[in-house]
Amino acid sequence: MDRGGSWRPAPGADQDGEVQCMENSTILEQPRNVCLGLINEGNYKSFHLENTAGCFTKCRQSGNEPCDLKNLQRYWLKYEFHLVENQMGIVNMSFLKAVVQSVSTNISEDLLFSLTPSQVPRPVTEEEHEPPDRVRLPRSLFESLQDSRSVVRLAITLLDIGPGNLFKGPELSLEDSSSVLNNRVVGLSLGNISVSKLAEPLEITFSHQRPPSNMTFSCVFWDVTKGSTGDWSSTGCSTELSAKRTVCRCDHLTFFALLLRPILDRATVQALIRISQAGCGASMIFLAFTVLLYAALRFYRQRFKSEDAPKVHVALSISLFLLNLAFFINVGHGREPSDATCWARGAIFHYFLLCTFTWMGLEAFHLYLLVIKVFNTYFGHYFLKLSLVGWGLPALIVIGTGSANSYGHYAIRDKKNMATLELCWFREKTAVSALYVTVHGYFLITCLFSAVVLGLVAWKIFTLSTATAGKEQGPNWKGVLTVLGLSSLVGVTWWLAILTPLGRSTIYVFALFNSLQGVFIFCWFAVLYFPSRTAVASSSGTARIDQVHTASQE
Repeated sequence: MDRGGSWRPAPGADQDGEVQCMENSTILEQPRNVCLGLINEGNYKSFHLENTAGCFTKCRQSGNEPCDLKNLQRYWLKYEFHLVENQMGIVNMSFLKAVVQSVSTNISEDLLFSLTPSQVPRPVTEEEHEPPDRVRLPRSLFESLQDSRSVVRLAITLLDIGPGNLFKGPELSLEDSSSVLNNRVVGLSLGNISVSKLAEPLEITFSHQRPPSNMTFSCVFWDVTKGSTGDWSSTGCSTELSAKRTVCRCDHLTFFALLLRPILDRATVQALIRISQAGCGASMIFLAFTVLLYAALRFYRQRFKSEDAPKVHVALSISLFLLNLAFFINVGHGREPSDATCWARGAIFHYFLLCTFTWMGLEAFHLYLLVIKVFNTYFGHYFLKLSLVGWGLPALIVIGTGSANSYGHYAIRDKKNMATLELCWFREKTAVSALYVTVHGYFLITCLFSAVVLGLVAWKIFTLSTATAGKEQGPNWKGVLTVLGLSSLVGVTWWLAILTPLGRSTIYVFALFNSLQGVFIFCWFAVLYFPSRTAVASSSGTARIDQVHTASQE
């Protein structure tokens, strides 16, 4: 003891004491810091595996456990290499099922393994009843390695990654409604042998229940180079969806999973709204120009007043302009409207949507008379009758639908039942049948009719031009442009809606092209009737042979 009364260790005892304190500190801190991914690094005995697996639950966004996701994920990725290099046989733990076996590179058929979640992966044959969850490794994978080795060691792992943040990635952390199906990851590895860009992809089949209508599945693999900690990626993988199983085909070996994603999550909905608003705004401007151009042509050309074709184009332009306006009002309101206001907004939006569908169908009908039927096509008060159908039929449908109190608040929801978009439309759940009959069914009828007419017109254009120009003519670009112009009138951009179940990319394509329909209509109208053209459109407008290659007087 020194003069100040403090105790000092004897010489040499301080180092031993520090070492002992550090060892005791390490023992005490090991359980607390295991999720930093350093203490068990490189250790793969049962105790270390179970100790590290506890982080699958502990590492949550809202948890207080210090976690290093990159280190922990690297620990499990390296475990596959450890299996291939140091172990043979099976691993059977509550969170981990694995098998390691030697495979000849001179095999005669594909390898098939069962991936039943509660069981260790096991080889099965083609003759056996196919398990719902399985992996098929193509024979060509092993044949490509024959030059370097005669036998390889294959590790197949089923890992339960739990509800935490491990192997969720930044993307899933931001999208709360997305998830890894059953929190299950499938690992395939040949150890230090890198396998990529397979000529024949491997197949992993995941069984599942039918997903909710607003969700879809996506095949992905863990890409360690993506982001700071790694993330899921679909590069090199394709997804084949069916009601109760999904087949993933990928051209490399690593960790795979099946992601359950909302078709329209909040970020996607907001992006689509911005795209649609920009496109609809541009369309409204050009549709207004179309109407103004028509009014100017009526003033300067007396014969133009009697032509029916431009009147049909303008009626379509007006209905589409009002539909875009109703769309802006519907998605742009601030506070939640009252039930009566929402009923009115839903009815107005439905009415102009049906008017647009109807006038696109009438464009196809008018085209049919001009191009296909040609003779005996005179009708008294022709445009008046078209107007009664174009504006009257949707009104009758809306009156009938509204009398059943079908309009009201509607929300697009994600997996967690959180609303990603709220608008005034058909009432949620209670008016589903009315929605399918008066919107989807009505659209399909007009779509099929327009498709048949457009197909016949295209056939007429190209066969007529071939017959008149002879065999020496090159590509008929004028005919192609004519068909594209007519496509904007009969609503081909709306047909892209049929492809939207294929994924988000088709939804973006539909939103972009469909919102620009008004621009396409203006371009077609200007080409046909712009005053600088000395050859004024005839009474049929789109029926002139030199303009749309149509009416043959056969």
